[in-house]
Amino acid sequence: MTSAAKPHNAVLALRERELLASKRVFLARGAKLKRCPACLLAEQHCICAAKPKPQQGAAFCLLMYKGEAYKPSNTGRLIADVMADNHAFLWQRTEADPALLALLSDPSYAPILIFPHQYVAPERCISSKADIDRVCSGKTPLFVLLDGTWREAKKMLKSPYLQPLPVLGIAPEQASDYRLREAAHLHQLCTAEVAIAVLQLAELTPASQTLQLYFRAFRAAYLKTKPHLDPERSRSATP
Repeated sequence: MTSAAKPHNAVLALRERELLASKRVFLARGAKLKRCPACLLAEQHCICAAKPKPQQGAAFCLLMYKGEAYKPSNTGRLIADVMADNHAFLWQRTEADPALLALLSDPSYAPILIFPHQYVAPERCISSKADIDRVCSGKTPLFVLLDGTWREAKKMLKSPYLQPLPVLGIAPEQASDYRLREAAHLHQLCTAEVAIAVLQLAELTPASQTLQLYFRAFRAAYLKTKPHLDPERSRSATP
């Protein structure tokens, strides 16, 4: 990523492009809520002051299913706030963005797809820091995340340009702490939690810890407007 006076958030930039191109107004849940235009949370719970200093050491590319960038509950933009080298593209079923293809073939990067191993051929699978180092061979790791629902992610996985990429699988040790959407499986992580686990595995500890703290701040602020999703608040409200 080229240096700039203002940190670049590729997810928010993609969101703005999609909103401008849309022929109808997108109304997310809670559309009547007055939101901060930067963090997309309720103005009274804005977390812009908690936005961390951008971290180095790896790049992230989010391939987003249509409509995902619009959602205030999407955590991909947290990754883009934390990692200085970040990219986001809209997934399209029949064609690929030329800029995405150029990024994946950029000789300065070593693209690595993040996805559970049971859905890909064994020869594509990698699982350790040593594997990451071997694949990168001195290049910057470019972690590719498929951002959408579980069903949407499995559709995106079939894209031809993703087939040559090695696949890093993340096996979560505990249930997701997301709570903002219903997961298809107990241990299914949200996008930011996957990135946290990837950074931990890559031994990029400062970046992993920074994203984890930022995600916690985001989740706590979001849940303040969704008390029914917060078990602790629900229990305290029960007589």
